[in-house]
Amino acid sequence: MDRHNMARTQFSQADKRASLSKIELVGLTASVMALTALTIDMMLAALGDISADFNLANENDRQLVVTVFLLGSGVAQLFYGPLSDRFGRRAVFTWSISGFIAATLLCVIATHYSFFIAGRALQGVAAAGGRVVALALVRDLFKGREMASIMSMAMTVGMISPIIAPGIGQLILFVAPWRYVFVVLFAYGAIQLAWVLWRLPETLAPEDRQPLRLSAISGMLRFFFSHRVAVGYTFANACIMGTLMTYIISAQQVYVETYGLGAKFPLAIGSAALAVGAAAMLNSRLVRRIGTRRLSHGALVALALIHAANAMHLSLTGGGTIISFMLFLIPAFFAMGLINANFSSIVMEPMGNMAGTASAVYGFATMTGSSLIGGFAARFYDGTAIPIVAAFALLGFAALISVFLTERGRLFSETPA
Repeated sequence: MDRHNMARTQFSQADKRASLSKIELVGLTASVMALTALTIDMMLAALGDISADFNLANENDRQLVVTVFLLGSGVAQLFYGPLSDRFGRRAVFTWSISGFIAATLLCVIATHYSFFIAGRALQGVAAAGGRVVALALVRDLFKGREMASIMSMAMTVGMISPIIAPGIGQLILFVAPWRYVFVVLFAYGAIQLAWVLWRLPETLAPEDRQPLRLSAISGMLRFFFSHRVAVGYTFANACIMGTLMTYIISAQQVYVETYGLGAKFPLAIGSAALAVGAAAMLNSRLVRRIGTRRLSHGALVALALIHAANAMHLSLTGGGTIISFMLFLIPAFFAMGLINANFSSIVMEPMGNMAGTASAVYGFATMTGSSLIGGFAARFYDGTAIPIVAAFALLGFAALISVFLTERGRLFSETPA
């Protein structure tokens, strides 16, 4: 019996809990991945109220509500991987969700902006554990195109959250102050913790656990960073995610201040997120037929060209209209939905029983890198979408160059260079 079949057997027999079906596994994984999106996107409608409540002098300081969460989440992932490889997936899952609940409570009761921002950073630190463990858990049980398909299905469900989260946040604001957004997140975390405690078995076999020693961890890190494909695709996905973070951080200002959507701006955010979700759903089917590399490489070329065309259009028209902006943005985001899960699968497949550490390094690099990129690029917002979309285009071509060099010029080939 090979390691993956043994893992499936252990998964179904683990610690006397009822085994999860594939559908429930996808649902649980998706709910964890959705936590980050919910914690970011439900805030967008409340940024103006938060800024007014804390009397912020600089309007761009409201961006810290998103930026510190992303940075906290990115940095923390580096530590969750070795912990999950040592203590198992379920224990780290439980710790991280419990920490998220506590951090959310701090955000609810904070009376000073510095304490509130600290709570947001701690939310990010805690939420990071779920993402790391979710990727490692899928890697424990699946490989190759099957792993990419499972990740796509999980991300498809998870992508529903950016579609509905801004609207949920806006609905809460219609009937209650902005702090009740965090009350809803508190309840979501509590439900998720109960689900994990009740249903999730351990998927990492005892003989596959890695010692929590500096020499062992450094050895796994050396393996990851010496792996050309892992490094190249990690950098590429950090650039792709950098476009998403730039968009998220600046979205409220672009849609409300530049294009004047007001309270309707969650609809625009939802349409872009729907494009990503639709692509992720389609990807779970196409990747089995076309292949991980062919599909993601084609999508990457399309994404870079669409963003470049949008940047040129906005420059020539002085900023364009909301309609023209979205006509370029939606297909670009559709292409993004065909990239993320496949790049993640390409990085994770050769990692073997160090999947937890590999997932952590990958998550740290992509989340922290993309957060820094997004925080930096969003600061160039000047009342138009031109600098934001220009950053999208530059990042798209940077990702394309990285993949081209990683594959040694052999794009669209399923055989690694």
